[in-house]
Amino acid sequence: MFSTFRDFVMKVVLKPTRQVMDLKIYVCVKHVPDTAATIRVGTDGRIDEDITFIMNPYDENAVEEAVRLKKQVGEADVVAVTLGNDTAEATLRSAMAMGADRAILVRSAGRPDGITTAGALCAAIRRDGPADLVFTGRESIDAEGFQTMFRLGACLDMPVASNVVAFALEKGMVRVTCEMEAGDREDLELPMPCVVGAGKDLNQPAYPKLPDILRARKKPVTVVDQDQLQVPPSTSRVEMVRLETTAEERHPKPLEGSADKIADAIVRILRDEAKVLE
Repeated sequence: MFSTFRDFVMKVVLKPTRQVMDLKIYVCVKHVPDTAATIRVGTDGRIDEDITFIMNPYDENAVEEAVRLKKQVGEADVVAVTLGNDTAEATLRSAMAMGADRAILVRSAGRPDGITTAGALCAAIRRDGPADLVFTGRESIDAEGFQTMFRLGACLDMPVASNVVAFALEKGMVRVTCEMEAGDREDLELPMPCVVGAGKDLNQPAYPKLPDILRARKKPVTVVDQDQLQVPPSTSRVEMVRLETTAEERHPKPLEGSADKIADAIVRILRDEAKVLE
């Protein structure tokens, strides 16, 4: 109980309140081969797609951060977006099982490069938007182009932060920490709307339980063909000429002699051939 009326008033005045914001958040995800799968390249230069595909791991961090932000602000529409064939819907269902509200599949039968991908995602977001925030992973584990988020930001006319390991939304501004080379970190402040490329250290994704997976089956997926978006043709593009598996060639050299001679030989190899010793 409160001892005085003043104590009651102070308790009411000082009680923290949560600011409720209505945001539209897009998360761009990619359908990629599982790194644990045995990937084979056919004679036509295409990957044998009779393997397990998953959501790009960095995109899982992007979805997790978007869902956490929705819980923080109280009101938000989290939309997962991808470019791919019909099988990519499985990745969108995974994103919705993690907490996304709905999804957009931009259907494409080809092998789009980063330029085409960014243009299609940009057109889909603009058609559905406007966006307050766009999350992506910092890279895709298949192509590793590191381009899409920057091209998407340029198309949407939004600032971009990459490899984000800390994120905060304060008074309509986004504050992030980006991990740079050699472990350096950089703090940035971005106006909204903006594009945020999630790094692996941003969060720990909470993987969905069975009820989440079942609910995700009922959430809506809007399917639009890439041609319907009428994306202006780019003046440049990247075309995959050939795809080959990496062939490792090893030439083991037996080291013989006493322990001292073998040790000297190892040091010489590390210094003169491997160049890891001075």
